[in-house]
Amino acid sequence: MKKTVSFKLFIGSILFASSIIMIVWILNTRYLGQYYLERKKETIIESAKQIQAEYTGSIDSIIDELEKTENEISGGITIISEDREIEYSTYNDRKGFGMGKGMMRGASGLQQVSRNDMQRVLNGEIVFNIYNHPRLDTKVLILLAPIANNDILVIESSAAPIEESVSIAKDFYLYIGLISLIIAVIIALLGSRVISKPIVELNKVAQMMARLDFSHKYNVKSDDEIGELGRSINFLSDKLDKTITELNQANKKLIQDIEKERSLEKMRKEFVSSVSHELKTPISLIHGYAEGLKDNIAGDEASKNFYCEVIMDESQKMEKLVKDLLELSQLESGKYSIEKTIFNICEVAERAIEKYQPVLSEKKVKIILNKEQDEILVSADKTKIDQVLVNFINNAINHVDERGIIDVAIKYDSGLVRVSVHNTGKNIPSEEMDRIWESFYKIDKSRARKYGGTGLGLSIVARILQLHDVEYGITNTNYGVEFWFKLQAIINWEWYLITRNTSYHWKIQGYIYTATVV
Repeated sequence: MKKTVSFKLFIGSILFASSIIMIVWILNTRYLGQYYLERKKETIIESAKQIQAEYTGSIDSIIDELEKTENEISGGITIISEDREIEYSTYNDRKGFGMGKGMMRGASGLQQVSRNDMQRVLNGEIVFNIYNHPRLDTKVLILLAPIANNDILVIESSAAPIEESVSIAKDFYLYIGLISLIIAVIIALLGSRVISKPIVELNKVAQMMARLDFSHKYNVKSDDEIGELGRSINFLSDKLDKTITELNQANKKLIQDIEKERSLEKMRKEFVSSVSHELKTPISLIHGYAEGLKDNIAGDEASKNFYCEVIMDESQKMEKLVKDLLELSQLESGKYSIEKTIFNICEVAERAIEKYQPVLSEKKVKIILNKEQDEILVSADKTKIDQVLVNFINNAINHVDERGIIDVAIKYDSGLVRVSVHNTGKNIPSEEMDRIWESFYKIDKSRARKYGGTGLGLSIVARILQLHDVEYGITNTNYGVEFWFKLQAIINWEWYLITRNTSYHWKIQGYIYTATVV
């Protein structure tokens, strides 16, 4: 059975109280009567000395002191003259000393006084004796002392009141002891609970800390050692909580860094693999056709021209790949900054569409420009946004189906301008949506080779739009796929000419900006 602190405190308190009560009982039983007799003896001796000092031979001069002493000692006083006559007696007997009969009537204890004790008194000593009364069966205290005029002072006091008081005290103490023991049990029970309660609470807090739960705190209510211990545990709990939290955060960051490093290493390997793969085909073709020219495999002029065209075409593809890699690297370096200007996005879209008119005619693709108005001003890097639109349109041309419809839409959207390029065709699988912006990622790799894609176009677009800090995305529709992005619209603008046809002010949502209009 587990013994709690409360139980131990209770048992300890009961044993302590019981020991105190037992010790007091033993001392009371064995020494209380003797102590009372000693106190009585001291009182009688002090009274005798007081009478010795005041007695000059005349009883009348000390009669008040004699009566006072009789009341204090609850006994009798006898004064015997030098002639052995009773000068004064509590028993009112003044007859001669005689053969001892007078002494019996004056002070019954004189019969118990030996001649040797009497002689000592006559020699000036104070003699004190205790004897058992022959008839009353009780102890009697008797004192003989010399006083002035060679008289003898005899003081007697019965010990019966002392014995009775001791007996009553013993009985009373028995009841007091039992009551004290009951009270001690109650106090020990309550005290053990009061003392052990904060210890139990501290133990609960410590157990929660052992389970790494630092939300529980000890409620400090005192300034004693337990209160100090509670404050120390609370401080330790806060320190452990902070330290473990910091360790967990550091551990999570370390795991993230490791995962990031692994991801970067994986991306690096994939990047190298993708670049190698993209360069392998054109290099192989160039190498093969170059060897053909060297070995004069192409005999006629037309074949030679064809070999040279293949070599030039593959060289251009390699050049485009390298340029795209350099541009993507520059955009991802974090050092590239865009140059925002105010321009008409509709004009940029129209120019981009015009670039592809020969291709659109050849592939019999119809492209439609939907715009809310002819002039929609935006704030962005014009050159880069033109590159985004060209990339989206080129991507739409490469993936449009036999219906051959591409829709370019420009419209206002909650203070922004939403630009979208939609082509009819197959939807992009949902699991491919997030990866479409990755470098060298191609959904249909065989088809990508046909139209000369490097797999870097959408990655470059994503970095450009991220530098603009705008929203962009891909949406599957019922008829095909839509690529879109949003730009800051210039609404409620006011122009103020500063220098002729060069610099202007414009206002966006209450803020005035300065830029060159192009």
